[in-house]
Amino acid sequence: MASEFDAEFPCSLTIDVPFPTPRLASVAHKALAVDKELSPLVVRTFSIDDNSASSPSLESTATTTATTTPPAILRVHYKATTNRMLRVAVNGLMESLNLVVEVMEELDVDALEHSRDAQ
Repeated sequence: MASEFDAEFPCSLTIDVPFPTPRLASVAHKALAVDKELSPLVVRTFSIDDNSASSPSLESTATTTATTTPPAILRVHYKATTNRMLRVAVNGLMESLNLVVEVMEELDVDALEHSRDAQ
């Protein structure tokens, strides 16, 4: 993802998180987007890419599962004034994302079906 340099927020990072279905990516997005960034020195944006043709590795994963629903990617883009602020923000995202995925694994039918298919 090529982006223009932003002098106000020179440090940036894009994280792609794959999910087995677009619905699960949307659920994760809604759960994570509720928490706003605490610092005005960090800007975060979310997007969901449910076009499986853009990633060959995800496309091959889709063909091995029993479902015909294509995988989706939750894309999180961060911009920050310093690397330290970027690191702190991403650490917070990872902790929250870990919790969201654990809850999905325990309680969501789609996630349960996908994890059974993977085993």
